[in-house]
Amino acid sequence: MPSPSQLAELQAAVTARRETLIDFLRELCAIPSMESQLGAVGERVAAEMRTLGFEDVRFDVMGNILGRMGHGPTVIVYDSHLDTVGIGDPNAWQWDPFEGKIEDGVLYARGACDEKGSTPGMIYGIALGVELGLIDPDRFTMYYFGNMEEWCDGIAPNSFVEVDPKIRPDFVVIGEPTCMQVYRGHKGRLELKITARGKSAHAASNHLGDNAIYKLLPIIQAISTLEPELGDHPFLGHGKITVSDMHVKTPSLNAVPDEATIFIDRRMTFGETKTMVVAQLEALIPAEQRDSIVIEELFYDEPSYTGFVFPVDKYFPAWAIEEDHALVQAGLHAREAISLPPAAAGKWNFSTNGIYWAGKAGIPSIGFGPGDEVTAHTTNDSVSLDEVVQATAFYALLPALL
Repeated sequence: MPSPSQLAELQAAVTARRETLIDFLRELCAIPSMESQLGAVGERVAAEMRTLGFEDVRFDVMGNILGRMGHGPTVIVYDSHLDTVGIGDPNAWQWDPFEGKIEDGVLYARGACDEKGSTPGMIYGIALGVELGLIDPDRFTMYYFGNMEEWCDGIAPNSFVEVDPKIRPDFVVIGEPTCMQVYRGHKGRLELKITARGKSAHAASNHLGDNAIYKLLPIIQAISTLEPELGDHPFLGHGKITVSDMHVKTPSLNAVPDEATIFIDRRMTFGETKTMVVAQLEALIPAEQRDSIVIEELFYDEPSYTGFVFPVDKYFPAWAIEEDHALVQAGLHAREAISLPPAAAGKWNFSTNGIYWAGKAGIPSIGFGPGDEVTAHTTNDSVSLDEVVQATAFYALLPALL
């Protein structure tokens, strides 16, 4: 554990940079990065890292931004996604979503919570940790990894480990909002679609057709009442299922649709498998219609803004590490050292890049970030500026406690 004088020095250094951290965050939020367009915001992050003395600052082949400090054998990645969802209806916002506003110590802007709010603290935390001797560069190699996540969780870290820069870290800290608690897992997810094929006919002679929409209606109704039958887990909680979209093909608005597709977001807890999930849905299809109604798992092969394609299926496994794991305990001790009130390690309700780091690659990972996930993707996207500043001390201190 660092000495009281080291902790006081760290707190003083973080406090002295308060306005710098806030200004940096506001600049990041002011740069639109919707639909995975990270070029401009990545350049701004790269400039800050170079100013602070990071090495190997560059974009990877996918277009994520990364920078390094230290050269030790223990590799730690601080993961923060820099892309955001869109703003939806601009008239639904009471302020400019990119300029944002500060009110009562809270920044309201698109991406403030999800997840640009963790980036200033992570970058300055690494730099201050090295500067103040809390992060030994001969012991640790520290990476900041600003990436694309919104459209396919885990694809960026998957590429980080397997394609470019081909680095497998020993530990990962995910900056998604955690209300300044340490999180150690979340449910998994499977994305699917169910397609019904019918027969088109003129709407005036609809009795000659077979309406694909009608074939899906009983299935949609059954899905809406399915949750009591889904799995449960003492830590991760109950499985969830939602029909999230619907597409219809029809020759015209005066015709019987001959194809209809629903899209399904299925949140999976421990003990649930892809095979089980698909079987539950297949059981909702009448036996006599199984030739015309098909279930398929979704696949992601959209090019990034650099044109890089990394095909993955849209299965994201549940994950959790034990509360007594060294990384979790280091996080809990770091919270205590920066005077946050005691709290047991928790979990996210939504999904993060942890589905690859911990879920697929088995790399010990925790979450810690400013903000509350309930404001994510809303017109109240927001983060406490006190939390943004205080998180910097956490990120600087954590490696010393491992």
